[in-house]
Amino acid sequence: MNKSTHFSGHPIIKQLLNLIPRHIISRTAESFDSDRYYKTCKTHEHLVSMLYAALSGVSSLRELSTVMLACEGKLSHLGLESFPRRSTLSDANANRSSQVFSSIYYSLLDKYGRFLSDSSSLRLPVKHLKIVDSTTISLFSDILKGVGRNPINGRKKGGIKMHTMINALEDVPCLVRFSSAATHDHTFLRELDLKKGSFVVFDKAYNDYRQFFEWTQQDIYFVTRQKENASYKNLEEFDPQHNTPNNILRDEIITVEKNGQMIELRRVAYWDDDKKKTYSFISNNFLLSPDKICDIYKQRWQIETMFKRLKQNFPLKYFLGDNQNAIEIRIWCGLIIQLLMLVVQKRTKRRWAYSNMVSMIRLHLMSYINMFSFMENPTQKWDYLTTKPPDIQLTMF
Repeated sequence: MNKSTHFSGHPIIKQLLNLIPRHIISRTAESFDSDRYYKTCKTHEHLVSMLYAALSGVSSLRELSTVMLACEGKLSHLGLESFPRRSTLSDANANRSSQVFSSIYYSLLDKYGRFLSDSSSLRLPVKHLKIVDSTTISLFSDILKGVGRNPINGRKKGGIKMHTMINALEDVPCLVRFSSAATHDHTFLRELDLKKGSFVVFDKAYNDYRQFFEWTQQDIYFVTRQKENASYKNLEEFDPQHNTPNNILRDEIITVEKNGQMIELRRVAYWDDDKKKTYSFISNNFLLSPDKICDIYKQRWQIETMFKRLKQNFPLKYFLGDNQNAIEIRIWCGLIIQLLMLVVQKRTKRRWAYSNMVSMIRLHLMSYINMFSFMENPTQKWDYLTTKPPDIQLTMF
C-alpha cells in the first residue's frame, strides 16, 4: 500500500499558478481592455498557455498545442475549458500587447519583492543598491536590427536587447526595457527612476558624463569602470588611511570635460591579484572608503548571474511568433516564471539548487505531487521503504 504523503489534488503547474492571485490577472485585463475581441483565448488562458510553454521548454506553437491536448483531462485544474489551438495562440501573441504581461510581472514583483529581499542572505556594502546591465538575444535581422557592420560572408543576425535594472537584494529585474541590438546602452540610464541616496552600478558601456552630472545634483551615486581611452585631469590625491588595503593603488579626484562643462569625479585604481590586472573605477561619491567603491562594483556580477539563470533554465531560443510583440511576451513569461521559482526556492527550508529545482518541476508539471511537501523531504518515501522492519509473514518462512 502506498503511504506517500506527497500526493496532491492538483498538479504541480496548478500549484505554481496559485502563486499568481487571480485578481491581478483580472484587473490587468480590465485596465488594458485585453479581452476585447477575444471569444476563447482570454488573458488568463493566454498567460497560462505561455507560462506552460516557458516551463516545459516547447519549441513551437504546434508542439505546445499538442502537448496540452494530451493533458486535456487535466486542463480544468488550470482554468482552461479546452486546449489552446495553434492559430488562436498565434493571433493572441501578435495582437495582445506585451504590456499586459509586463504589468502582471510588476504586480507580482510588488507582491513578492519584500519577501525576496527579506529572505536574502547577501550582505551589501551599501543600502538601496541597484545594478544595471543588458543582454542581447539573437533574432532574424528582419525583426530587429543587429549591431555592427554586415559581414562579408553570411547574413548578419539581428537581436533584441533587454536593458535591465535589478534590486541587489531581490535578485530579479525591477525595470526592463526592450530595444534593437543596435541601440547604445547608455540611453537606458535616462529611464531610471532612482530615489535620493540610491547607489547604482554598471559597466563602462554605460558611461555618460552628462547623466553623471545630473545624478550628482540629485544626490544619486554611481560606480562604474573608467574607459581605457578616457581623458581626464588629476586635481587631488587622497592620502591612504591606515586600514586601506594594499591593492588600492590610487584614490584621487579628477575632472572630465564634457561640452565645455567640467565634471568632478572620484577615481580609484585597484590591483586584482587573481587576474594580474589593474582596474580603474569612477564614482561621484567622495565619502566611502576606496575598498567599498571596489566592493560595490564587484556586486555587478550578480546581474550576469541572473541573466545566466534565466537563459539556462528558460532558454530564449525558440519564440512562438515572428514579430516583436510575441518575442517580448515570451521574455516576460520567462521573467514571471523565474520570479515564481525564486519564491518557491525561498519558501522551502531545504536548500535546492535553482536549476535542479526547475528540472524537477519541468518533468512533473502535470503530476499530482504536493510540491512543497516533496521539496521539504524528497527522500521520505525511500527512507520509509529502506528502514521499515521486515514483514512478519515473510519472516515466518
